[in-house]
Amino acid sequence: MTEINQLKQRLLQRISQQGRMTFADYMAACLYEPGLGYYTSPGRKVGTAGDFYTSISVHAAYGRVLAREIARMWRLMGTPSSFTLVECGAGHGRLACDIMDFLADREPEFYSSLNLVLIEQEPTLAEAQQTLLNRHAAKLSWQSPAALASGEFRFSGCLYSNELIDALPVHRVIMTDQGLREIYVSSQEDEFTEQHDEPSTPALADYLQRLGITLYPGQEAEINLTAVDWLQAAAQALQSGYLLTVDYGYHAPELFAPHRQHGTLLCYYRHQVEDNPYIRVGEQDITSHIDFTTLMQRGEEFGLTTEWCGEQYRFLLAAGIVTEIEEHEQSNVSAEDKLRLRLALKRLIMPEGGMGDTFKILVQSKGMAAAAKGGLLCQRPIGA
Repeated sequence: MTEINQLKQRLLQRISQQGRMTFADYMAACLYEPGLGYYTSPGRKVGTAGDFYTSISVHAAYGRVLAREIARMWRLMGTPSSFTLVECGAGHGRLACDIMDFLADREPEFYSSLNLVLIEQEPTLAEAQQTLLNRHAAKLSWQSPAALASGEFRFSGCLYSNELIDALPVHRVIMTDQGLREIYVSSQEDEFTEQHDEPSTPALADYLQRLGITLYPGQEAEINLTAVDWLQAAAQALQSGYLLTVDYGYHAPELFAPHRQHGTLLCYYRHQVEDNPYIRVGEQDITSHIDFTTLMQRGEEFGLTTEWCGEQYRFLLAAGIVTEIEEHEQSNVSAEDKLRLRLALKRLIMPEGGMGDTFKILVQSKGMAAAAKGGLLCQRPIGA
């Protein structure tokens, strides 16, 4: 019996003993069940040999541009002698390495004040992270998600995440003639089935009501309560500085638009898109597009100020990717390497179906003086 079958059998047994589960609980197990979940089992998930691409896997220039903006944040904070850079969901540490390498080489004063903290659900990744970030070992430490959630961890600086929130477990709901119902996961003849019933928590209806959203009869949607909890914990941990969120998603009117009859839930397996979350249990990624409106609205309630929210290509162009291209073109690397960079960066910034507008970036701040407002590079119009 394979590990994947072990997880399926474990979940079927759990349902048999405890009854149906919410889709959020099912998704959490598929992704994070210790030793058996997608993110907690061995195997490469990102890049050519994995199941999907992220901006990180395209080129190091992505991390270098983020580093330019993070250095700008440090200056807007008054160049403090201690600045904590936190990455949630660091994976193998590739993005953190690209950022830290740039800062070490190009921003030595900032680098001297910098500490890097990685928060990762899967503790076995620490060895890979430590190996990749060996150059920065003296500045590297770890915290658990539990420490962030409990309020035990506090810092000033910048917390960033790249494609973290889309992988947080979501509840699934459907509008029926009887009103809003939740989609539960049950079982029949050793296979997973779905049931519609009263929501497991009033927070689901409250979530839509806050947004002024009413689903149409038959329309399904995902509601990410965990994202709100995560944002509240991050806002509480941040004493002063910035939160930078990179992910794919929409503002609420687009996310819950009537034409999205079946929501946005998708699975990824070896670069193929799948819409059935009940196959390859623990072997395929399960994601849903995130609700940027809620992150901004609830962020305000948690003491955060929205500094900027927009498409990735706008952020990258305003924050310095053109400079990266120019510097690379003037370097001594081969013509082949220069072409490779141009093609990679084109993929990062191409709108209309490319990563450029599929991904969005949200920058929020806390405890920043009014004089620092508007100082981020990403806030400038493209070409300014």
